[in-house]
Amino acid sequence: MARTKEFDPDTALQAALELFWERGYEATSMSALVERLGVARAGIYAAFGSKHELYLRALRRYGERCDPVLLEELSRPGPALPAVRALVTRFAEESAADDLRRGCFVTNTAVELAPHDPAAARRVEASWDVLETALTSALLRARAQGELAAGREPRTLARMLLVLLQGMRVVGKAGGDQERARDAARQVLALIG
Repeated sequence: MARTKEFDPDTALQAALELFWERGYEATSMSALVERLGVARAGIYAAFGSKHELYLRALRRYGERCDPVLLEELSRPGPALPAVRALVTRFAEESAADDLRRGCFVTNTAVELAPHDPAAARRVEASWDVLETALTSALLRARAQGELAAGREPRTLARMLLVLLQGMRVVGKAGGDQERARDAARQVLALIG
């Protein structure tokens, strides 16, 4: 009897993440996963369950890698508003320079799956909650430190920024005029001061 090829589930999960991020959920077939991961279909099912479960695990992995970076950027000691500005500018630049048109894996999931997939929607909301909370905290610090006008509402501003950042990712993925994201960033930064 032939022995099943051993594989590293962590490496396979990362390869699946990259493939789903490139193609999306629906356009990624099990055959494509088998080819990219180098693992037999039965091995994928045994290790990860269904294609859907593999996708959700890949989405969780993406959040585990990206969310802490955002939290760290927005919670550094010192002035808080420059960190918020840097984040908005970075999103604009990344969106404008997205030649592969991959966008953000979370944003892509929000557009493709969240409207009809409750598990995916929960993962998207959890990621957005992390970003919104980090932005709110940074803006609260900015207001307390006198960087943001006392009358400005940090949570509402954070929500506006969250929506803008996700919209930048969609615009970047769609291609077209690369200045849209940069122009939007400049305008929103002028609004927050």
